[in-house]
Amino acid sequence: MGKEKKPTLKVVSANQSLKENWADSLPKAHSQPQKLDLDNYQLYENRELSHLKFNLRVLEQAKNTTHPLLERLIFLLIFSSNLDEFFEIRVSGLKKELDFGRQRPGPDGKYPDQVLKSIYQQVREAVGEQYRILNESLFPELAKENIHFLARQSWNKDLIEWTKKYFHDEILPVISPLGLDPAHPFPRLVNKSLNFILSLEGKDAFGRESGLAIVPAPRSLPRIIAIPSEITPEGNNFIFLSSIIHAYVDEFFPGMTVNECHQFRVTRNSDLEMTNVEVEDVASALQGELHSRRFGAATKLEVGIDCPEKLTQFLLERFNLTKEELFILDGPVNLQRLMALTDMVDRPDLRFAKFSPGLPKALEIGGDIFAIVEKEDQLLLHPFESFLPIIDWLKQAAKDPTVLSIKQTLYRTNESSELVEALAEAARNGKEVTVVIELRARFDEEENINFASILQEAGAVVVYGVLGYKTHAKMLLFVRRVGKKLKRYAHLGTGNYHRKNSLIYTDYSLLTADKTVCTDVHKVFQQITGMGKKIHPKLLIHAPFNLRKSIIKMIDAEKEAALKGKPARILAKINGLTDAAVIKALYEASGTGVKIDLIVRGICCLKPGIPHISENIKVISVVGRFLEHSRVYYFLNNPNQVYCSSADWMERNLSNRIEVCFPILKKKWANRILREMEMYLEDEVQSWELKEEGSYVERRSDADESTSVQMLLLKKLGQA
Repeated sequence: MGKEKKPTLKVVSANQSLKENWADSLPKAHSQPQKLDLDNYQLYENRELSHLKFNLRVLEQAKNTTHPLLERLIFLLIFSSNLDEFFEIRVSGLKKELDFGRQRPGPDGKYPDQVLKSIYQQVREAVGEQYRILNESLFPELAKENIHFLARQSWNKDLIEWTKKYFHDEILPVISPLGLDPAHPFPRLVNKSLNFILSLEGKDAFGRESGLAIVPAPRSLPRIIAIPSEITPEGNNFIFLSSIIHAYVDEFFPGMTVNECHQFRVTRNSDLEMTNVEVEDVASALQGELHSRRFGAATKLEVGIDCPEKLTQFLLERFNLTKEELFILDGPVNLQRLMALTDMVDRPDLRFAKFSPGLPKALEIGGDIFAIVEKEDQLLLHPFESFLPIIDWLKQAAKDPTVLSIKQTLYRTNESSELVEALAEAARNGKEVTVVIELRARFDEEENINFASILQEAGAVVVYGVLGYKTHAKMLLFVRRVGKKLKRYAHLGTGNYHRKNSLIYTDYSLLTADKTVCTDVHKVFQQITGMGKKIHPKLLIHAPFNLRKSIIKMIDAEKEAALKGKPARILAKINGLTDAAVIKALYEASGTGVKIDLIVRGICCLKPGIPHISENIKVISVVGRFLEHSRVYYFLNNPNQVYCSSADWMERNLSNRIEVCFPILKKKWANRILREMEMYLEDEVQSWELKEEGSYVERRSDADESTSVQMLLLKKLGQA
């Protein structure tokens, strides 16, 4: 693909550099704003179908031979996990709209039934490609590396004896086969669990003859089993649990004949529903919903490739699904459980090289972080730079006798969290600790309930946010007595307080003692935990109150600058762009000649390159080793040009969540962020460009993987 040479951004000051470098390269501007029909359905991509396209870009990584082999397998499994969540949440939501007769078109004009039809078709093709990659590429290449998955037809005498013993010792005692008859109706099977359907012949001990049975595989059983080296001494050898169950399934039904045995898996609606009506205790209500998640309405049925139509039709009827919602798989139906292989095989040569996040000199271990931050704001970009300073700061505060109060939001954090331990210690040390825990952080609800209990027992005040609005903001605030005065310090981030995620998600962290910013953070906390009229922060912008309005206002300011013949530019790095009002504002700005570069990892409902509407907009998506997660907004003509935020430009973030957007006030850090954004725009190794018709084209050059933006940042900021 041909390269379009762009001027390199040499940042001196943010305003000066953009004027110097981009004034001559601005696209065509119109002297007067065009009258645009921005309600035209053809100007918008469907949200769900754009979501699928992102997952297809993830799947493409499984074919990328520049990635190490086991990493390619991991990308393939991430595709499975993403697809499951897509059906659990998004597809189930579309089906619900149909069930309740609430069909309304989105900005793209498509109705739910039309979207579902496209989803089933595209997913069927994608899943077929996924298993082709697995069977024709990854499994053979793993075999060349002496990593084998042994099918039943290849078992020798010793392996047959070993698997039979394993079946009797480890599997038979924990599985409960379920015959189907009037006294034993079709069971409620857990979401995404591995199951087998059997056709039987003969009568059991009670004279029953149902002809069908279900064998559920408990989640406690490993899905891949390592074969001892004394049985197969060469390399790493594994057997799928499903292979062993298939081999000896007749032993569950002595005296009967098993004619057919086929694996299947059902995916269910997992979107928790809590209305504001009559919910007195959010935690208790949520715990009740968590149980129901395991048995929600079915959205997808997967069966093995050899399962006969008679049995698949029986399953479809039991799960109230149609043939469109049936997916026939040429391999294991619970593919993502293959992730266990990465811990079972010690082959660092087949993984990405290990790295250590960098640590700026100012934040070296053992320093007084309060003194460092008071002297100068600190900026970190994870995972290239360490998340440890944030943890260390909280640990210091827990022990520091001058710290009087700590406030923090928790959306997602990791198990046995050091942050939670530090907050609990601070509370036990007599400090006023207030923690806003978002119990409805999807798929982390149970863990967050447990953390809430730990903190409450330690004496912390735990608040569950505001019902109806997820608390998605990432804020940490300290109040400390310095001499005779109280001083505030804050951490603001684009990502979660999750140490493990900080090693795989890209996110910015700002550590600041700026008086106005910290006062604003305090006001936002007051609004969340207390009650009162809308507050008006001076520098922070927050949703659901004024973030959308402020973004559109800043976009419009660029439009006005372009109309006056001034340089105008917008640069944003976000995870999703779906908000129709923001998209319309971007279209209008583009029409006046504003140069707009969008780095959108996932869903993008905007269509770039449309003449007179979006011809000045470029959209790229970066998919690589690390999950792009940071949110950055840049507006050339805004007094505060660079903002970081917890919010994407999506309806849910701007209308239904508590989010914060914070300016990067120090020019040194604002310029650094701009330089790093420019590196993303120039990447031609891990990036894809969105075209007008909705397709993504890989921006691949002859450069090797080491020149990708993520690897360049790792070399620049991290440790070898």
